[in-house]
Amino acid sequence: MKRWRGSILVVVLCCLFSSGCANMQSETEAEKGEEVHSVKEDSPLQIGLSIDSFVIERWIRDRDVFTSAAKEMGAEVNVQNANGDVEEQIEQIQYFIKKQMDVIVVVAGDCEALSDVMKKAKDAGIKTMCYDRLIQNADCDMYISFDNREVGRLMGESLLRNMNDGGKIFMIQGPQTDHNVAMVREGFDSAIQGTNIQVIYENNCEEWLAEQAYDYAKEALKIYPDVKGIMCGNDDLATQVFRALSEDQMAGKVCLVGQDGDLIACQRIVEGTQNMTAFKSVEEEARLAAEYAVKLGKGKPLEGVSKTISDGTYDVPSLELKPVAVTKDNMDSVIIKGGFHAREDVYLNVKRK
Repeated sequence: MKRWRGSILVVVLCCLFSSGCANMQSETEAEKGEEVHSVKEDSPLQIGLSIDSFVIERWIRDRDVFTSAAKEMGAEVNVQNANGDVEEQIEQIQYFIKKQMDVIVVVAGDCEALSDVMKKAKDAGIKTMCYDRLIQNADCDMYISFDNREVGRLMGESLLRNMNDGGKIFMIQGPQTDHNVAMVREGFDSAIQGTNIQVIYENNCEEWLAEQAYDYAKEALKIYPDVKGIMCGNDDLATQVFRALSEDQMAGKVCLVGQDGDLIACQRIVEGTQNMTAFKSVEEEARLAAEYAVKLGKGKPLEGVSKTISDGTYDVPSLELKPVAVTKDNMDSVIIKGGFHAREDVYLNVKRK
C-alpha cells in the first residue's frame, strides 16, 4: 500500500514538473516571439528595386532619386539591374521574395513575362509596385507612371503643327513587350486621325536598343526619301534617327519628335534639328514612387491615388503624372528653371547673341 501511494506521489510530482516546464517553455517562446516581432518592427523597411536596364539615360536618374528619397524615409533599397535580360529579372524578383522584402518595385523589361513571378511575390505577402511600365495580369498593389496616351498625343500634335499640310511619316517605336509603347501609340493615333499625315513606315526596337533605330531609319529613307516627319519612341531612338538624317543631309528638314527630355535631345531642339520632346519629370515620379512604396510596406493608405488601371485581369490602383511638350519656346522655363539640365549644357552648341 505504501509503495502504491509512493508511486502515485511520484506520478503527480512528475506531472506538475512537466506542466511547469511546459509553461516555462511556452513563456520563453512567447518572449522570443515578442522579441523577434519587435526586431522586425524596429528594423528598416526593405525595398527591392529591379530595373530592366540602364540603356536609357533616364533610369540612372530614377534610381538615384528613388533610393535617396526612400533612405530619407528610413527605408533600405536593394537595387538590381537586369541588363535587358528577362530571365535575369525574373531571378532577381525571386531573390527578393527569398529575402522576404517588404516591397518589390519593378521597371519591367517584358510586361507579360513577369506576371507569374509578381503574383508569387504577392502570394508571399510582399507588396508589389509597377514603376513606369504596367505588368500585365499580375494584380500589383500599385502602378505609377506618366500618362502615356498623353505622351503620344503631344507627339502627334507637334508633328501636325510643324508639318503644315501634312505628309508622310515614319514611326520608330520601342519594343512591343513594353505596355507603354501601345498606350503612346493610342494617343498618337488619336492626334493624327482624320489629318493629312500618312504613316508609311513603322518598326519596333527590341529591348529599346537605339542602334536598331539607325538601321530602320536608313532602311526607310532609301524607300521614302520624301518623308516629312519621324515619331521616335524616345529621345535615345531619336538620337540614332538624327544620325541617319544627318548622313543624308536631312537633319533639320524632317520633323523629329521624341520623349524623356534627354540632354542631347534638348540640345537638338535649341539647335533646330528636333522639334519636341515629351518631358516627364522623372524626379517627381521617383520621389512619389519611393513615398508610396514606403506607405505600402507600412500598410498605410495610398492617399491621392483615386484611379485604377486594368492590367488585363485586375484593376490596379494607379497614379499617372502629366507630361509636358518641350520645344524651343519653353526650354528655359521647363527644363532649365526646373533644374533638369543646366543652361550651359543645353545651349552648348548655340552661339549667344
